[in-house]
Amino acid sequence: MSTTLNFPDEFVWGTATASFQIEGSPTADGKGRSVWDDYAADPSRIADGRNADVTCDHYRRYKEDVALMKELGYPNYRLSLSWPRFFPEGTGELNRDGAAFYDRLVDELLEQGITPYVTLFHWDLPSALQARGGWADRATAEAYAAYADAATGLLGDRVKNWMTHNEPWVHAIVGHLFGHHAPGLRELPTALAAAHHILLSHGLALPIIRRNAGPEARAGIVHNLEWIEAASDSEADIRAAQRHDGAFNRWFLDPVFKGEYPADMLQWYGDAAPEVRDGDMDIISGATDFLGVNYYTRRIIADCNDGSGGFLNTRQVRWPFIPRAQYEEWENNPEGLYRLLIRLKRDYGNPPIFISENGTPIEEDTVIEGHCEDPVRIDYIRNHTAAAWQAMQDGSDIRGYFAWSFLDNFEWNFGFTKRFGLIHVDFDTGVRTVKDSGRFYSGLCRTGRLTFEDR
Repeated sequence: MSTTLNFPDEFVWGTATASFQIEGSPTADGKGRSVWDDYAADPSRIADGRNADVTCDHYRRYKEDVALMKELGYPNYRLSLSWPRFFPEGTGELNRDGAAFYDRLVDELLEQGITPYVTLFHWDLPSALQARGGWADRATAEAYAAYADAATGLLGDRVKNWMTHNEPWVHAIVGHLFGHHAPGLRELPTALAAAHHILLSHGLALPIIRRNAGPEARAGIVHNLEWIEAASDSEADIRAAQRHDGAFNRWFLDPVFKGEYPADMLQWYGDAAPEVRDGDMDIISGATDFLGVNYYTRRIIADCNDGSGGFLNTRQVRWPFIPRAQYEEWENNPEGLYRLLIRLKRDYGNPPIFISENGTPIEEDTVIEGHCEDPVRIDYIRNHTAAAWQAMQDGSDIRGYFAWSFLDNFEWNFGFTKRFGLIHVDFDTGVRTVKDSGRFYSGLCRTGRLTFEDR
């Protein structure tokens, strides 16, 4: 006996990547440096000491990659643009040679029947802007608006689905407080100022996107969100979980959907909280057409007052009986995705949602005689898409699912030690090999059906 789950015909299936992680060609056609070029230039910051100067070489091999998407029947593709390809100094005169790459890429996608979903910012801020204060400086939000105008002016006649930012929490907090990502800072007030200006720039970009891409345009923002539970029923652990939720989820959702920062977190941050000028929240909470949800894990959170709990006085609890990804901080927990989606329905007015990233890392998918087995990833995709299906049955407005990632790539500070791809990439030769998960996902994209054997 088996059970089949059927997704609607209009459900959007796709894959996702980011420009810095796959393109390579860091100086081609006049591209400027980004904060990630600078950060990865120090081998001590990257797990394997390598950089992204070549990575998947997608800048030169994009036709081959698009042909592979076509062959596998992946009908939608979420990509990001590189700001320093458009403006090498962050502002000023448009670098038409660099921007033309995306002209060619979008045309190739459309010619092959693949719909592009374009993210304007996926963490590769031009280095010149960082030298002037980066996202901690309000002027960067205005520079972003000018970049958004140029990018949507170039592509808006063909691209109708736009995402302003990918995971503001990661770029602001991991990059400006934890120091594990570019630009490698460790200052709470700077991190919170960066987060505010990223959200502000999102709001500034919305009317620009609609003006340049026309009445059919849809514009949203992508947040990495987690399902968070207290480690026990003690008041201390419950409050700790609320703080973690406040910093990780609500600090970024509430401004967009409620026009305010959560009061409990403003009190917690105190003088470190960012300057919010009159009108900022009206801009940030402008009409957003959809929410992109990047989901990877659940967190079990406990109170921690021994000085080791960081800026939230919390710690993550790892229960030994829960299956974990090869990245040990992450549980494999599809139920958390279901609960998160229902929570968004309840607390944020049931916005249209695209699951814009979802996947699991494997340190070394091995190719043997042209074949790459990755059963763990197949189970992960099957179970998480089933969780999304169940949330849809219970009223959550889920419009699509993008698997992370189309290709193995440069996984930020992990370098090439974590592989998320449906397609294996040999980083020495550039050879692409479709993994078993890539073929499984191909079937899901083509049929919209999931089958489970009854136990």
